[in-house]
Amino acid sequence: MKKIAILSLLFLCLTQFSCKDDFLVTTDPTRIGADLFYKNETQFLQALSGVYGQMQTITNSAYIFKEFTSDNTSLDFNPLDRGGAAGWEAFEFSSVNQGNGEISNLWNQYYSGLYNANYTLEKLAGSTLDATIKGPIEGQLKFLRAYFYFDLVQYFGDVVLVTSTLDKPDKAFDLIRSPQADVWAQVEKDLKEAVALLPATYPASQTGRITKGAALALLGKSQLTQKKYAEALATLKQVTGYSLNPLYADNFNPAKKNGPESIFEVQYQGGNDLGEWSSFAYTFAPRLSADAVTGFANTTPGGRNVPTNDMIAAYESGDLRKDVSLKTSYTLKGAVVPIPYVIKYTHPHTLTGRTDDNWVVLRYADVLLMMAETINEQTGPTSEAFGYVNQVRQRAGLKDLAGLDKTTFKTAIMQERRVELAFENHRWFDLRRTKTPAELASFMNAYGLKEKAKPSVDRGGIAFNAQDYIFSDYEYFFPIPAPQILINTKLTQNAGY
Repeated sequence: MKKIAILSLLFLCLTQFSCKDDFLVTTDPTRIGADLFYKNETQFLQALSGVYGQMQTITNSAYIFKEFTSDNTSLDFNPLDRGGAAGWEAFEFSSVNQGNGEISNLWNQYYSGLYNANYTLEKLAGSTLDATIKGPIEGQLKFLRAYFYFDLVQYFGDVVLVTSTLDKPDKAFDLIRSPQADVWAQVEKDLKEAVALLPATYPASQTGRITKGAALALLGKSQLTQKKYAEALATLKQVTGYSLNPLYADNFNPAKKNGPESIFEVQYQGGNDLGEWSSFAYTFAPRLSADAVTGFANTTPGGRNVPTNDMIAAYESGDLRKDVSLKTSYTLKGAVVPIPYVIKYTHPHTLTGRTDDNWVVLRYADVLLMMAETINEQTGPTSEAFGYVNQVRQRAGLKDLAGLDKTTFKTAIMQERRVELAFENHRWFDLRRTKTPAELASFMNAYGLKEKAKPSVDRGGIAFNAQDYIFSDYEYFFPIPAPQILINTKLTQNAGY
C-alpha cells in the first residue's frame, strides 16, 4: 500500500520580515514567500503534510509524558551517565519542575503545530479551491488542532487557546490561559466539524490520512474524558467499518500498516534516507544490548520505556498479548541479561536506526473498551458491555468476563485497557481520567514504594534520591514551562510548582 508522504515543511520560514535599512531587505531565492504559496491544491496538501510531519516529532517523545509518568514503564538506569536526570528521567521519578527542558520542548512542539494548523486553515478559508477539495483538507487540519488541544489540556489544565494567527507580534504578550472547559469546547467543536467534512475512506494512494472514523473516535474519547458518558457512547457507536485484527501482533507489523483495526496512526517510512523513519526499537532497547535487540551493532540503545515489574505482572496467564508486547531479558554473547524491554515496535529493517514502524494512535480495540466503559458508568455492566470487552479478551486467548458488578467491571475494564494498549501512550491519561488528583497521588506513591523496594532494573548500587517517587496531588498537571512565563508575565503557573 502506498501512504501519504510526510513532508517536514518549516512554515515559520514563510514569515515575512522587514527592516529599515534597504540593503537588509532581501529575498531568499531558495524559499517561497507566504504570499506566493497556498495557491492551489498541491500547495495546500504540502502544507497539510507539514502538520502531519509535526505529529512525528510529537510522537517521537510522547512515551515520556504518557507512559513514563505512569506505572507502566521505567528506565534502564545508567549509573555512569546522569545527564538525563533533570530531563526525561524526572517523569519517571515524579520530580518534574517548571525548568525541565522536556516540558519546554513539549509545549513548543504543540504550539508550533497549532500555529501551522491555524495558518493553513486561514489561508484555506480565503482560497478558491473547490469545496470537494477544500472540505477534506479543512477536516484533517481541524482534527489535528483538536488532537493538539486534547493532549495539552490534559497535560497542563488551563492552556493558551488560539485558533487564529496574530497580526502583530505584540499581541502574543496579552495571551492568557483559557479555562479547561473552553479548551474542551473547542476540541469538540473542531471534531464535530471534522466529522462533517471528512470522508470515511480514501483512495489507496492516500492511505493513512485522517478519516471521519478518526474524528468520531477522538470525539468520543474527548467526551468520555469529560464524563459525558451518554454522548460518548452515541458518538463511539458511529465508529463503523473497523474490526479487530485476527492476530494482535498485526497491529504493529510494518508489513500490515493501516489495517482493519487501525483508525489513525502516525506514518513513518524506513529503509531509506528520506528522513521519515521511526526509531522506537532503538529508543526502547536496553542500553547495553548492542545488536542483540535491534540487529545492528555500533549503536547506542536508549534503555527507555522499560516495562516495570508491576506491568509485567499485570498480564494474566496465557495472555497472547504479552509475548507481542515485551520481553523480560535478552541474550548477548551467550549470556542472558535480565532487563525487560518493549518489542511492539521491534521488527526487521534494512538500515541502522531507520525502522519502518508506524505508531498507532487510535484503533478499534480502544473504541470497544471505551464503549464498555461508557455503558458501565451509566447503568452498570450489561450484556452489551460484556460483549465489547470479551471481543478483546477472546483475541488475547482469555476467557470471557461474567457476573461482575459495576465496581468490579470498571476495574476489569481498566485492567484490560492497561494490557491491551500497553506502551501505546494511553496509560497516563487513563489514570488521570479515572482518578481524582488525591487518588492519583495515592496510587502513584504506592507504585513508587514497590519500585523502590524492588527496582525493575538494577541500579548499579546507586541509591534512590529521597525525593524519588514522591507524588503530590498538584502533579496531576505538569508545570507551565518557566521560559513561557518569563516571556509572557500574564501566564500563571499551576498551583504547587
